[in-house]
Amino acid sequence: MTTTGEDHVTARGGPWWWDRRRSAVLDVGLAVVSALECGLEGIPFARDAGIPVAAGVVFGLLAGSVLLVRRHWPIVVVLVVIAITPAQMGFLMGLVGLYTLAASELPRRIIASLAGMSLVGTFIVTLVRVRQDMVRGELDLGDWFLPFASVTTSLGLTAPPVLLGLYVGARRRLMESLRERADSLERELQLLAERAEERAEWARGEERTRIAREMHDVVAHRVSLMVVHAAALQAVARKDPEKAVKNAALVGDMGRQALTELREMLGVLRSGGGGAGRGAGASVPLAAVGAAAAAAASRAVDEARGAGGEGPSLSEIDELVGQSAAAGMVVALSVEGEDRSYAGEVESTAYRVVQEALTNVHKHAAGAKTYVRLAHRVSEIAMQVENEPPPEAGSSARLPSGGNGLVGMKERVSALGGVFVSGPTDAGGFRVSAVIPAS
Repeated sequence: MTTTGEDHVTARGGPWWWDRRRSAVLDVGLAVVSALECGLEGIPFARDAGIPVAAGVVFGLLAGSVLLVRRHWPIVVVLVVIAITPAQMGFLMGLVGLYTLAASELPRRIIASLAGMSLVGTFIVTLVRVRQDMVRGELDLGDWFLPFASVTTSLGLTAPPVLLGLYVGARRRLMESLRERADSLERELQLLAERAEERAEWARGEERTRIAREMHDVVAHRVSLMVVHAAALQAVARKDPEKAVKNAALVGDMGRQALTELREMLGVLRSGGGGAGRGAGASVPLAAVGAAAAAAASRAVDEARGAGGEGPSLSEIDELVGQSAAAGMVVALSVEGEDRSYAGEVESTAYRVVQEALTNVHKHAAGAKTYVRLAHRVSEIAMQVENEPPPEAGSSARLPSGGNGLVGMKERVSALGGVFVSGPTDAGGFRVSAVIPAS
């Protein structure tokens, strides 16, 4: 884990303007050494200037102690160095001051200007001092030595600290930039992880919804018909034994089919689709369960007929309506337009809409007359299931409702870009309408 810049700012543990106590100790030590140096160099300066030695020493001590504020005010330190250059004092303060100035965050033009002033000042002072020594005879060298000594001294006292400071400052800025990039990358990775978790949670929710919808399609219609037939069986058991036997056989067939489909789904839940080596407590991907549920839903009608088709289609609407009619519902089917084939997903969705609508009639309006209308249009297929108000004396199978049927129908139709509308009619019945694009 990296530390952000804000953490660095708030982690300051030194006094005044220092970030750390170690930096404060270093600057205090440099200031003491610089003050002592300037104090000693103040003695010959006082003699040359004709002032009391004590005044020269005090001046040197005060000038050298300015190095204490080098981190906070590097410009002040360099200006003091330039000012005391003629006094030939402040050697350490000049080196440290120029280094600190070059390593700071100040604009390059300010650094270049102050470094140039220090270079020129050192050059002039060296030139004057060497000439005076040559005039007094202390140095007996050629004329070439005067400019050579001046240039060499000024460059030697200015260039190394400035170049070193520029290097250290650039390296520090690079490290800060890398740290900021690492912090930014860490925040981005954390954000991506959070988004991935959100997407995974959304996908799990979508799979749960899909599983619930598919399982509802698999068993709801068939179990509803079983309950309706059982109620009819109870009503005619004594009056019409032959019809009672027929209803009992239908209930048995539908029950076996529903159990088979549920067994397939529960098998996937236990084994994750039959993968080898997986224990009973192994986690199962929701997608596998949803796929098994969808496959079982697609085979529901085909298994009822004993055939192995690819799923429910519009050609099986007649059989679907016939099953409801056999359960005692008064239902009429009308088809408009030329019958043609559609994509499998379109036909399956249209079939499920009609199937669920008839199931809802069994649940909530037993005995009501129902109209199923199917319209083949140029670029779409429309279906409508409308029932009249149930008779007051009509028998009720008292079927439970989970409230998911209409939601599942709307989700199926919307997924194909269609329109789904449902609601009560003015006559007191209920209408379910859907329009699905043909492609």
